Amino acid sequence: MSRRTNRSAARPRSGRTRVVAAALTGALAVVTLTGCAGFAYQEDICGGGEYPVLSVGGTGSACVPDAEEPPAGYARYPEGKVPQQVDDKWDVYWDTHTLDKDGNTVVAPDAA
Repeated sequence: MSRRTNRSAARPRSGRTRVVAAALTGALAVVTLTGCAGFAYQEDICGGGEYPVLSVGGTGSACVPDAEEPPAGYARYPEGKVPQQVDDKWDVYWDTHTLDKDGNTVVAPDAA
């Protein structure tokens, strides 16, 4: 019986094949070492089944179960201005703003 060999497997790689293989290996290394930097992790303000509330007169916040009303001293964020993720547009905004006792948006006393 004669033995057949796969000529393409036995043949040394061409220069182009080596360049492509090196480029793919380098790209894989970059993705692995950077932790897939293109995919940023964003932490939610509250967990599932909760909504965020703002401290009246201050910049504190809390999370309240969906079925409950805000506790004393807290209020719901104004509609359309509710932070969803840490450091999103509204989370940053409410670092320097708050609600007064009448529900008006004001500059937070500790931000001035």
